[in-house]
Amino acid sequence: MAWKRILCAVDFSDASRDALRLAAEEARDSGAELIVAHAWVPPVYFVGEMVGLPASVLGDMIGTAERELAAWKTEAAGYGATHVRSAFLHGAPWHEIVQLAKKDGADLIIVGTHGRTGIRHALIGSVAEKIVRHAPCAVLVVPPRR
Repeated sequence: MAWKRILCAVDFSDASRDALRLAAEEARDSGAELIVAHAWVPPVYFVGEMVGLPASVLGDMIGTAERELAAWKTEAAGYGATHVRSAFLHGAPWHEIVQLAKKDGADLIIVGTHGRTGIRHALIGSVAEKIVRHAPCAVLVVPPRR
């Protein structure tokens, strides 16, 4: 199948790097546009009552994540993808990725998975699983290397 637009969701983990490589190669081979997307969620700290972070700290954290996303976009181009852009999103990762796929008309979402099971899966959840359940298009989930 020839894809027109591939969306690769990344969280800057090793699992995401494997997904990025596969997405870039698929985009290269099919001539598709590749969107490398990262959904940023601000950390929440609890000390008695919820404590927010100063705006300057949040700004630094966002800047760091944006620079990392730019580096991943460059890496995708290094794998041979010719039409690459990035999307820096704010919010629940699975929801933001699904919404971007709908808005931009993605044909395929590629996402890595950490392979959590048992209590870790129950507590942390699975972004990949939620993307699969709600995506408007095909989803390729790249498992962790063993």
